[in-house]
Amino acid sequence: MEFLSNTPCMAVLRRAATIALLAPAATLALAQTSPSAWQAGAVVDLGASSRELALEGREQGLGLGHSDVNVRGPLGRHFEAQGTAAVHSDDGKVEAEIEEAWLQTRSLPAGWQVRAGRFSSQLGYLNELHPHTDDFVQRPLLYRAFLGGHWYDDGLRINWTAPTDLYLRLGMEVFRGRQLVRDAASAKRPGAVVLAARAGGDIGRSQSWQAGLSLLHNRREAAVEEHEEHEEHGEEEEGHEAGHEEEHAHAHGAAFSGRRTWLADIAWKWAPEGNNRQQQLRVAYEHAVVERPNRFATGSDRHHAGYLSVVWRFAPQWETGARFDLLRVRQPHEDHFDDGRLREAALMLAYKPTHAQTLRVQFTQQRDRGGFAEANRALQLQYILNFGAHAAHSF
Repeated sequence: MEFLSNTPCMAVLRRAATIALLAPAATLALAQTSPSAWQAGAVVDLGASSRELALEGREQGLGLGHSDVNVRGPLGRHFEAQGTAAVHSDDGKVEAEIEEAWLQTRSLPAGWQVRAGRFSSQLGYLNELHPHTDDFVQRPLLYRAFLGGHWYDDGLRINWTAPTDLYLRLGMEVFRGRQLVRDAASAKRPGAVVLAARAGGDIGRSQSWQAGLSLLHNRREAAVEEHEEHEEHGEEEEGHEAGHEEEHAHAHGAAFSGRRTWLADIAWKWAPEGNNRQQQLRVAYEHAVVERPNRFATGSDRHHAGYLSVVWRFAPQWETGARFDLLRVRQPHEDHFDDGRLREAALMLAYKPTHAQTLRVQFTQQRDRGGFAEANRALQLQYILNFGAHAAHSF
């Protein structure tokens, strides 16, 4: 394939091969020198795309997706910690960042739990999960447009889980917000606050469900076109902190943000008698509304996005799925807005010969309904290889 032959892509391939060779040795060495309760793991996510898509995190050609090395374990009886270093390719180069570095309580009474440090927000259904656990090559338009694909930040989380048969979790998170909106026209501290509620349960032996409602209050207003003009005159935006390029060089941020983001999600799973190793059907739906894109917005200037995904494990090692996305935005240009609409449909087939490996092929078709001239269609290949231990996947 022609898109695999260019020089930057081959450089990425060599880097990925190096990571794949070194990761097992690194995780084994850590396991030998750490207490038995500590665990280490690594993931290599290698992909290829025939074309680049609108709002896509993966480039045309061969590239390294969300790959990471992580460690997790207890710190005494009352705390546990986790650290994750992530790498990915961008413009033919391999970039690295500290994605997680948090400390969490283990023994607070009455269902309370506190986490502090850098971690992924529990906003929505997918954001708290690592992207390499997803069912598709790239995340839905909702996440790519409103959360930069995968939003993690520095902050504090407080959760309460009810002592009931019905799973019920209420939580609040306070973040700096700079990973979400890097170039801000105005900012206050804390930059972002998330309120989240999640409930779930079983329906008989074969079915289970989970639903959530989240609110993101973002105090950082994304800079619009005028910030470029200010830079030409040597001015700095209010709240555009010095040194952010060095500290957050890899934070791509949200393409469309606003003062408030409401996000509702629901997921349903079915497996015969609860045995999901042979067959399983997974259905997920999310919808988000973003209000007040900037100070010039009126009540009707809102962003909307939603998706529906259906994945069927029809054999122990095979899965197929489809996802349908819709994004409607009011694109800000200083004191006025333009309409934008993008549709996306994806079909995928995945082969999982072992628990640690996934080989996925996906065809994605985008349709521009205004404002997204870069919409495209692409054939994508993905190979994911896991080493060592990883935390159990959420619902």
